This record gives sequence, C-alpha cells and structure tokens, in this order.
Amino acid sequence: MNTIEKLTQLGQSLWMDNIQRSWLENGELKAMIERGDIRGMTSNPTIFNNAIAKTNDYDSALVPLAWAGWDAEKIFWQLAIEDIRAACDLFHPLYEETNGGDGYVSIEVSPDRAHDTEATIAQVEQLWARVRRPNLMVKIPATKQGIPAIRKSIAMGINVNITLIFSLKLYAEVMEAYLSGLEDRIAAGHTIDHIASVASFFVSRIDTKIDPRLPSGSPLRGKAAIANAKLAYDQFQKIFASHRWEKLKVKGARVQRPLWASTSTKNPAYPDTIYVDSLIGPETVNTVPPVTLEAVRDHGVAEVTLTQDLDQAQAAIDQIEAAGISMEVVTQELEDESVKAFEDAFTQLMATLDERRKNTVSSLGPIAASVSRRIAKLEEDSVPARLWSHDPTLWTTDPEGQAEVRKRMGWLDSPHKARARLEEYQSFADEILRKEKIDRVLVLGMGGSSLTAEVFASLLDAEKIDTPACLGILDSTDPQEVAKAGEGYPPERSLYIVASKSGGTAEMNAALDYFWKKSKKDGSRFVATTDQGTGLEALANKRKFRKTFFTDPSVGGRYSALTDFGMVPAALLSMDLNRLLDRVDWMQSQCVEQVPAARNPGLALGAVIGEAALKGRDKLTILSDPPLSAFAFWIEQIVAESSGKEGKGILPVPLEPMGNVKEYGKDRLFVYLRQTGVFDERMKGLREAGHPVVELKLPGVYDVVAEMYRWEIATVIACSILGVNAFDQPNVETSKKITKQKIADYQKKGKLKEGKPAWKKDNVKVFASSSVSGATLKTVLSGFLKKAKPGGYVAINAYLPRNGEMIEALQAMRVAIRARTGNAVTAGFGPRFQHSTGQFHKGGPKNALFIQITADPEVDMDIPTEGLTFGTLIRAQALGDYEALIEAGRKVLRVHLSSPRDVQQIINALG
Repeated sequence: MNTIEKLTQLGQSLWMDNIQRSWLENGELKAMIERGDIRGMTSNPTIFNNAIAKTNDYDSALVPLAWAGWDAEKIFWQLAIEDIRAACDLFHPLYEETNGGDGYVSIEVSPDRAHDTEATIAQVEQLWARVRRPNLMVKIPATKQGIPAIRKSIAMGINVNITLIFSLKLYAEVMEAYLSGLEDRIAAGHTIDHIASVASFFVSRIDTKIDPRLPSGSPLRGKAAIANAKLAYDQFQKIFASHRWEKLKVKGARVQRPLWASTSTKNPAYPDTIYVDSLIGPETVNTVPPVTLEAVRDHGVAEVTLTQDLDQAQAAIDQIEAAGISMEVVTQELEDESVKAFEDAFTQLMATLDERRKNTVSSLGPIAASVSRRIAKLEEDSVPARLWSHDPTLWTTDPEGQAEVRKRMGWLDSPHKARARLEEYQSFADEILRKEKIDRVLVLGMGGSSLTAEVFASLLDAEKIDTPACLGILDSTDPQEVAKAGEGYPPERSLYIVASKSGGTAEMNAALDYFWKKSKKDGSRFVATTDQGTGLEALANKRKFRKTFFTDPSVGGRYSALTDFGMVPAALLSMDLNRLLDRVDWMQSQCVEQVPAARNPGLALGAVIGEAALKGRDKLTILSDPPLSAFAFWIEQIVAESSGKEGKGILPVPLEPMGNVKEYGKDRLFVYLRQTGVFDERMKGLREAGHPVVELKLPGVYDVVAEMYRWEIATVIACSILGVNAFDQPNVETSKKITKQKIADYQKKGKLKEGKPAWKKDNVKVFASSSVSGATLKTVLSGFLKKAKPGGYVAINAYLPRNGEMIEALQAMRVAIRARTGNAVTAGFGPRFQHSTGQFHKGGPKNALFIQITADPEVDMDIPTEGLTFGTLIRAQALGDYEALIEAGRKVLRVHLSSPRDVQQIINALG
C-alpha cells in the first residue's frame, strides 16, 4: 500500500489544486483518477490564468468564440465551464462509488464579487445551472459579504467550497453559515442528504507572512500555520459532534470537511511535504499542486497527526501573539491580499484573452462582422440541433433531395460505430502483419475510398513513425503509375485493399484485373471494402477474397474517413486506434447539439467558409506545411464535391505556390494547415494586406483525424449557408457515361473517337471548345487565357503520371497562369481529380477556364479481360471529361503531347 492509499484509509482525500486542458485531452487526469492519486480537483482565478494565459492549450477553443464576437469574460467562462464539466465527468464514477463522499471539482466565482453578496449568489446559481453536474462545488470566498452568500447557496441545495479561510474566528462563521443553510433548507421543506461542502482553510501562507516578523532563528518560525490548522480541526470536531449537528445528521446531512489549502511548501528550508504530513486526520481533504503530489507519493508519511500536540499548537499561537504579532491582523491581511491577488490574476487573464480575441478577429479581415452575425444566426435557427436530428431542410426543399439527405447522415456517429469494431480491425491487422508477415499494403480506390489512407500514410512517414507495413494507394489508370505500383507492391509481400463504396468504379475494376492476374488469382492477397449488395461483394465471394469489410450504407464516400475506408488502413499502419478515436471523440464532443454554435468548431469554421463565399471569397486557398500536404487534398475533395453544384460552390485551391500578396484578388479565403510554421511570415503578410486567414494548428497525425471530423461538419454547414445539398453529386455521371460509350465504341472499332485538333505543331495538338489561332503554342495559350475574368479560376486537368517531375511542372504552370490572369489556379491529375473536383467543374460556377493535358504513354499494359490498355482507358476518361465540360458550357482547351516529358513545352509557352 503506497502513501496515498494509506492517507485515503486514514480518512484524508488528496485533491488536485490545478487544472489544465491538456490533462483532459491527453488522458492524464483520467489516469491520475484511475491510479487513485487524486479524489477531487480545485481551481481558482490564478490557476486558470496560468492554464489559459500562459499556455497554448486553449487557442483552438478560443477561435470560434472570438469569431462569434464574444467578449473576453464571456469567453473565459465558456472555457472554464468546459474544463470543469469535463473534469466532473471524469470524477463522476468516483463520486458514485463513494456515494458523494469524493469526486468533486470546484469552480470559483469572479473575484470582483468577493464583497458583493447578491452578485455572488447570482453567479453561484448561474454556474451551478451551466455546469449541471452533481459533483460540482462552487467556491465562495469567506469574506464578510461572502458568509451570507454561503448560507443562501447551501439553502438552495448547491454544493459549496468556502475558500480563503485564514482565521479561527472566520472558520467558526463558515461552519455556522453551513449549518444555518441546512436548517433553512429543512424549514423550506427540502432534503439535505445530497448537499456537500468543504471549508478551505489556507495554511502555508500564514508561515510566509509571520516568519519574516519573527527574529532570525526563532523556534516559532514554521510553526504558526500548522498550529492554526490544528486548532481549526479541533473546532471542527467539536461543532460536528454537537447536538445541533446530530439533529441535522439524522436528516442525512453530510459533514463539512476541512480542506487544507495552500499546502505547497513556500520556504525551501522546510520539508516539501510538511503541510501534508502534519495535517492528516479523518474527514479531511488536502488539495495539492502536482509537485507536492509527487513528493507525497515519493516520501510522504501517512499517520494521523492533526490531533497530536494540540496543547503545543495553542502554546505556539499564544507565543506568537505575545511576540506582538496579531493573528487577527495577519489573517485579515492575508484575506485582503488573496482577494487582491485573485483579482489581479483575473484582470491579467481578461487582458490576455482580449488581446488574443482581437488578433483572432482581425485575422478574418473584411468578413469578421458577417461571420459573427452568421454564427448568431446559426444559433437562432437551432442549426446544431437540426444537424443532429438529420433535418434535411438545412440543405434542400426538394423531396427527393431530402430523402437522399436522410440516408446520408450516418457519418455524424461514425466515431462511435468505429469504436464498436476496434477489436475486428485490430485482430485483422494482427493476422496480416504478424501471422502472414505482409509488409506492403496497396489501396485500389478513388476519392473517399483512398484519400484518408493516403493522409495517414503520408503523415506517419513525415513524422518518421515506423510502421510494420508500407501503405500506398493507386487512384490512377495512367500506365506509368500502374506499373510503378506493380513493382512496389509485389503479390508475395502485399495485401491489396479493393475499395469502392459503389463496388463498380472503372479505375478500381481495371486495377483489380491487373493485380488479380499479377497475383495468379490468389484471393488471400485481396480484401474488399464496399457496401453490401454490390458487384464487388459478389466478386470477392466468388474469388474467395481474404475478407470483405462492409461499409456503413448511411455514409457517403467523401464523409467516410472514420468508416472502414479509413479504419482498416489505420489498423494496418499500426496506428493507435483508441487514441485516434479519443481525439475524434474530443472533437465530436465540441460539435454536439448541446454546445453553443459559437463554441462549436465545426459550425464556426463552416460559418467562415460559407460566409466568405457569399461575400465573393469562394476560393478556399489551402496552404500547408509539408507534412500536411495530403490532408489539403482530402479537404479539397470533401469541400468541392459537396458544394459545387447549381452554379454555386466553394473552390478549394490546395497547395498553390505562394506568390506576392499583390497577386491575390478579393476572392480568396486562406486556410493555413500549420505544423512547423514555415509560412508564418507569409500569413502575417496576407493578414496585413487585408486577406482573411484561418490558421489551424495540427501538431500530429491524431490531431488531423480529429480535424477531419471538424471539416465534415464545416463542409455541410457551409453548404447549408450557400443553399446547396451537401450529399448529392448530380453532375458526376455525365463524364462516366461518355467514357463508357467511348470504350464501347473502341472495343467495336479499335479506335477512340477524339475529333480533329483545332491546332497542331511540333508534336503538340490542341483541341478546343471554340476556334483557336496562333502561330505558336504560346500564342494559342495566351489567347485562351485572355478569356479569364476577375473572380474566376483556371483549372489544369492533367491526365499524366502523378510523380515528382509532373507535380513540379504543374506547379510551374500554376505560377505562370496566375501571374497572367490574376486568377486562382488549381491543378489535378486525372482521373483522380474527377472523384474530387469533377463535380465542381461541371456543376459549380461558370467562371473557369479548363486546360486539359493529355499525352501518349511511354509505356502501356493491357487490362486483363477488358480488351483495352490502361493508356486507352485513361485517354477515354480524359475525352469523357473534356466532352462533359463542353456539354456543361465550360471553356476548355485540350493540349495533347507526344510524351508526358513534353510538358516543358507548355511551361515554356506560358513563360
């Protein structure tokens, strides 16, 4: 039995005299409770000042509150109440186990109310109502004006922690207020068996005050505080053994335990556990800071000491009085100084919060006021509750559209559903990684079926976290990419995850055919992830795949990060799935309907994005530190595919090379995914230039998973603000149908129908939706780019291998085109982008220029069973996309090269 366990057995509970949000988020507080280290928690203005003003723990929580226009004090109480409520929940099992004996968490009224009885009572009632936890204690200072507030609060049935007790006289008044409050409550016909109270008697500060007034070397130094506390405990024992108390006890009254406060050692000459070891007794609490807790655990002494040497304690106080030091004066000074210290800490905290609030608001620049109004409107319209009740009128009035919405809202509960299946995910990963010793995993899928896996693998690699398996994705039909995947993921070492919600995407089918043949039809190397009843399920059964994971039919592909499409790869990467879901749970808890819209990080971000779009800032320019690049493309997919329809939409512009501030128009909203801070100075310049900037700090992979959940909510809220249905994709089938027809024609005639080029020279062909002219490619491109208009965008759709060389080439093109047009420039590799921005291209605003790039492949391979090559398939997909854009009334130019390497000709022409 350790020292802390012995203390508990002796009747003394250790409470933590501190609170930090990081403890709540990282599980440290939960661990301390489960270890039995602490049995309660206290806070005060100084503790919150240290927690909030002197750390970055609360930065992300403060942001939406500032966006909503809340003032510093309102923000503080929201943050403090969140912490207290969360801590109460963690202590609640102990509260139940001890029948209300322990497990309490204390929050203190504002220090500026210490001398105002009615204001104190009003705030006590308010805090009790807002926290709504039976194991809350509201702290009231034991000032002259605080005493009647204590009595009234007890009579109202509120648990009270009376603080700043220094003198024996005042302690007697505190106990009297408690007993009187209980009697008042009985007289009013109410029960008292659930009311708890502690009296916080401050200890070490008395020695700190008295010692300097005693002669050097005086034996009375270091004696006053403990003596004073022992005499207080003697008072306690007498009061709570009185006839008056016994009458209350019969009715269920609980003892008001003395709580020894300020028990950290201030004088380094004294033992570091002196104010714990010397104050042990039944029915007491000692609230300690972390350092003292560790000291007690390490070398504290657990034996009853409060009732020892009581005569010596009285003698010590008498000698101090005889030395001309008045305990009454000293304790009053301490009370006044403590109230002042708390007031100063609170004032400092408000100043810090106000500065951070102003900086946050200023980052939104010209849209700050409208965002604040929008968040208020979301609250007024009960949007949080309507979201969680799956109210389809948030997005559409169309009956068919509403039916689709109702079928697609399962993503809100994905974290809970995923947790229920953790054992399945983990046992499967163990089977693959340890029993089968597979060290390669390749996801064959498009869009939402593969992007989450790509984010996880990319982040773990960037953070240099070793994983037992190398995971990659194949979301292309480009023959070079397919060949590279074939080399990197050989069957004898690999598991292939065939991922498709619909179970029938062309890219997945082609990749599956290729690797099925390459594996010599070994079904044990394949896993399917799909909805029940799809063609892929039937094929997996027929070919005896190792396993089929059935995805949630109530979750659409782009909202499926926390379904099997994300969780299975996460398990195979040996990610800590409990930690992953803990982080998501923390984000979800801030986004539920009970949370005010102003504090809901998902709703608030959605308000910013949606309101910015309404104000013309519909180019969501996503900048990221290198480790987070893959996440930028994940955001691109969910926002573009959800919002781009009915001529409206929010265009994500991920990873556009940074330019001069003057190059950006008034159609930009910048989002910075920050981990290393490489763009800090650039962001400062953008803010100073008046551009709205949202900075999201994402220290690690598990924070990104939580952020995915936030972006899901933000996206649907932004779509609601725009008035579009976030859950349909009305324009994606057009290009698929055209592609299918072209493949069918090819299979009959052996040739793809491409039409005649409008211009050709030097092995470059240009196809266009309208006539083109010019002696050189540079002239042709210049003429096309002259059609760009302010507020529009240019999209580069490249049906090329997605490798470092091609990515660099497209980035160079983006810079050149932006310099010429002043437009935002996106770049995507086909057919990958069709499952991301394809819907936006056809259904979003008609203000774009599209430059499609195709090339003859340098290598090509047959797609087994389909009667065509990968090179033919990707060309058919490009043509389907090209013709669908024309059909949608878009301005399109297709530049066809004799080889992917010839992209330099386009770069030169744009230069």
